[in-house]
Amino acid sequence: MLAFFLIGFFVHLVFFAAIFDIYFTSPLVHGTTPHRVPRAPPAKRLVLFVADGLRADTFFELDTEGQTRSPFLRNVIEHSGSWGVSHTRVPTESRPGHVALIAGFYEDVSAVAKGWKENPVEFDSVFNESKHTWCWGSPDILPMFAKGASGDHVYTHMYPPEKEDFAAADASKLDTWVFNEVKNFFEYAKSNETLSNKMKADQVVYFLHLLGLDTNGHAHRPKSREYMENIRTVDKGVQEVVLLIEDFFENDKKTAFIYTSDHGMTEWGSHGAGHPSETLTPLVAWGAGINGRQPGSNQQFQDDFLQEWKLNDVRRLDVNQADIAPLMASLIGVPFPLNSVGILPLEYLNNTDQFKAECMLTNAVQVLEQFKVKMTHKKKNTLTFLFSPFKSLPLSKEQDMLRTVKLYIQQHQYDEAIKLCKSLIKLGLEGLSYYHTYDRIFLGTSVVLGFLGWISYAFVLIVKFHTKLTKPISKLDKLSTDHLLPVISIGVGVMITLFLMIQSCPWTYYIYCLLPVTVWYTVIKEFRVIKNIINLFSTLPPTKSIGYLLLFILGIETMVVSFFCREVLSLGLVAFAGWPLQSKLFYRNKAMSLSWIFFCFILALFPLMPVVGRSPNITLVTGAGLLTVICTFVFCTSIKMAKQQIFDATVKKSVYVAQSLIIVLSLYIVNTTHSSLAFKHGVPLINQIISWTILASSLLTPLISSTFLFQRLLSIYLSLMSAYLLFSTGYEALFPLLLSCLTFVWISLEQETIQFHDISPVPKLSQMDFAQKVDTIQIRQLRLDDIRRSYFFIFFIVTAFFGTGNIASINSFDPASVYCFLTVFNPYAMGALMMWKILIPFVIVMCAIESIQVSTQLSSNSLFLIVLLISDIMALHFFFLVKDSGSWLDIGTSISHYVIVMSMTIFLMLLSRLAEILTTWRIRLQGKIKQHFT
Repeated sequence: MLAFFLIGFFVHLVFFAAIFDIYFTSPLVHGTTPHRVPRAPPAKRLVLFVADGLRADTFFELDTEGQTRSPFLRNVIEHSGSWGVSHTRVPTESRPGHVALIAGFYEDVSAVAKGWKENPVEFDSVFNESKHTWCWGSPDILPMFAKGASGDHVYTHMYPPEKEDFAAADASKLDTWVFNEVKNFFEYAKSNETLSNKMKADQVVYFLHLLGLDTNGHAHRPKSREYMENIRTVDKGVQEVVLLIEDFFENDKKTAFIYTSDHGMTEWGSHGAGHPSETLTPLVAWGAGINGRQPGSNQQFQDDFLQEWKLNDVRRLDVNQADIAPLMASLIGVPFPLNSVGILPLEYLNNTDQFKAECMLTNAVQVLEQFKVKMTHKKKNTLTFLFSPFKSLPLSKEQDMLRTVKLYIQQHQYDEAIKLCKSLIKLGLEGLSYYHTYDRIFLGTSVVLGFLGWISYAFVLIVKFHTKLTKPISKLDKLSTDHLLPVISIGVGVMITLFLMIQSCPWTYYIYCLLPVTVWYTVIKEFRVIKNIINLFSTLPPTKSIGYLLLFILGIETMVVSFFCREVLSLGLVAFAGWPLQSKLFYRNKAMSLSWIFFCFILALFPLMPVVGRSPNITLVTGAGLLTVICTFVFCTSIKMAKQQIFDATVKKSVYVAQSLIIVLSLYIVNTTHSSLAFKHGVPLINQIISWTILASSLLTPLISSTFLFQRLLSIYLSLMSAYLLFSTGYEALFPLLLSCLTFVWISLEQETIQFHDISPVPKLSQMDFAQKVDTIQIRQLRLDDIRRSYFFIFFIVTAFFGTGNIASINSFDPASVYCFLTVFNPYAMGALMMWKILIPFVIVMCAIESIQVSTQLSSNSLFLIVLLISDIMALHFFFLVKDSGSWLDIGTSISHYVIVMSMTIFLMLLSRLAEILTTWRIRLQGKIKQHFT
């Protein structure tokens, strides 16, 4: 089993990584040359303000008294500048947002491995193309542009990371720090001639990164007084900096200003997904080269924001976030960033038609050069007879269109030139996407073949080793295939290898293409087993076969649909409630059957509730903890009254009393932490120390308890609950408690089901010991009922994952869950803590299935194989549902589905080992360690 586990782990890692090679490869094209507008730019310098985490609606709307929160910028919008909404893309995180703003392209997901901080690949940016750039702000954002710059002309001024504290009394101080540093910088420049000369040069950029809004939004929510006041603070600071700069440069009218945001934020203070509150950000531009107020009439948008914001009479100019980079480049006359895919928003420019036409031509040439480099690279590494060019833009058509554009400009037909440039850019971007995804079908086919082979292999193993459906294979049958099949497999593998070598494919392609050959070889080797299965099913009545197939498909589809609509889980749990009635368990054990029905109905309420984090309620967390202690007391009392001696004499009840006290301590930490944060006193250090101690001990404490089934499970659940309470902010604290109760009942009912079969004697659950070696003679073969058990297990795993959240809540970043542990921004530590919160319900279900394997005398290998089979079929289903067209929310969600299913499968493999350790290992206080692996 260990060999199969390692092979399966590797195969699923390959399938998991494949989605990134297919859909998330780097969009960057290397080998292009910079292009700039030949005409003199309107501005000598650019000031970029980025208010991190600022929502468009919160910025533009008026308050309850009809007053704006940003009087200076509102005045700019109504009298001297242009404005609109900047549309961002998923993931709505700080680094991808800033890369789109400043470099003009939408970053690939590989940046998440760097915590959205550093460059996974080097890229060009407006800062890099400038003569000098001065930056002030967060250490999470500024270094990536300084690192990526050629030379040493990007200067950064950053506050220490410790200042990014979500528990700070006033996070707007981060923005105040930036404004004060800028003021001090300009004041110092007055007495430093060398610095002053640098600042007065052309093509200079000043970048102010303002993180206070994002920090206040996470800590207090975007509708809070702190967030609103921070908007006013930023507006006042922007006004002061604008006046300071105009005074320093003696009002030379050569400064352009842009104010925007990298992403928005949900009502509950998170971002990362594709909700409009996260993807809609403000854009205000004014100064040199920018159009002033443009009257608006009969403006048509799909939203009602103009009416809500009282801006009907001012023209609204929406852009995509990447369009801001070419706008900034045009204003100060630097080359467009080499990898920019933005389209210059001409409506913002206040210049001659000739200048606009030449800017659009530069934009088109820059995009087309990326297209040509990508095409050349793909053509060079593809066999001539297999290469399929982008038919919409052949080289001859591109050259003809460029000549026509230049001719239009010479003839002063600027509108025609601009129109043709936009068509060229559109075709160039389509061609760039075409070559970027050129290998997608090829790789997708390889992965699908690998998936089908692996699913077939798992099915063959189940039938061959864990059922009585196969017949012994004769030596003659073995000899007839054993010699020919390896030769064919090796021949196919050699041909694929040569094909990939000729095309200079990456090393990962070899794995994706050769894996199906290896897997299918192992499947075809068992052809006789497959033939026996086919013969067996052919003997079944057609109606029965079709019925089983439809039931299986219905079960799989129910779980697939639950990824899109978590309410489906409620329907599934309600259907599960009828299991004791359908199986006649109700008449054998009414108490347990009624408990099962009760907990199924209660747990079915969770998917119907709002996503976790939207309505924090520490009172519910406290209630969940106290209810856990009460349930523990009731459980122990009922066992005692039933006169079942399940408590080990060496441990007695002291472990469970101690664990109950730890839960009470967790409640104290949660309440005092959130109370301290509410009064803006920060998190006490002692609270953090205790929280980390409880978390670290949660996986060790159960090992002290007895390995008798009920004792160990109770200890595991109490330990996990004490840690989960520290992560909880609302009703989700009740979820693991009720899930644990349901799994306890499930274990008891499964024990009853084996009474229906000829298995004797059946030991009592209270007498079962995880650490006791199971006699291999007693291990039985699989039955149809085991498929039902496996399906229950997978369904509970999906419920554990989506019971209190959905795709958006999982993708989003909300640090409130980890405040008991740390409040200073740290993406790795916070991400790891949030991941463990998600996995705790998984561990509860894993320990339950471990118990059921012991109680039903079933090999853990066989049940695990069925689970793997079901989850892989789901993963294959989601692989076909992955989209690369439509809205970015749809694309991101479809990819997230596949990634989550594959992650679940990989985590199940790892968590099955963890569950085995938690249930079978024991640390004796005398120093001896007892362990057992089934």
